[in-house]
Amino acid sequence: MDSHLQSFLVVVMVSLATFIVPTLAQLTPDYYDKVCPQALPIIKSVVNQAIIREKRTGASLLRLHFHDCFVNGCDGSVLLDDTPFFLGEKTALPNINSLRGFEVVDEIKAAVDQACKRPVVSCADILAIAARDSVAIVSVIQINLSSILLRNYCIV
Repeated sequence: MDSHLQSFLVVVMVSLATFIVPTLAQLTPDYYDKVCPQALPIIKSVVNQAIIREKRTGASLLRLHFHDCFVNGCDGSVLLDDTPFFLGEKTALPNINSLRGFEVVDEIKAAVDQACKRPVVSCADILAIAARDSVAIVSVIQINLSSILLRNYCIV
């Protein structure tokens, strides 16, 4: 048989096998509830504490997540540090003095790893969850402030 035909058949068989063989890896919204139930509450708590310390942290975490997802998907690459042979995204020219919140992500990672007794949560997931929680926390603060101002305005 011709070598090109053999190569073609191998490619076709491998392609068919990838579609026929079911995969057991499934994304689930309750993954961390099973693997480390403390993970999500810890992330929310650290984000809340960071927002209390610095009001801009909520927006900074959302922006950090956006920049992580913007180029090649949400992979945590925006958190990469420099090495002798690689310029990380933290210190890349567009990000210098622009992105903030790296220390919050490091704080979250350390707290979750300690509570779960091993590295469980990926940095990409930490960025996504922290961004979600920061928006929720800041939104509640804004809603509460607005209702207080509105209530005071209506009483007068």
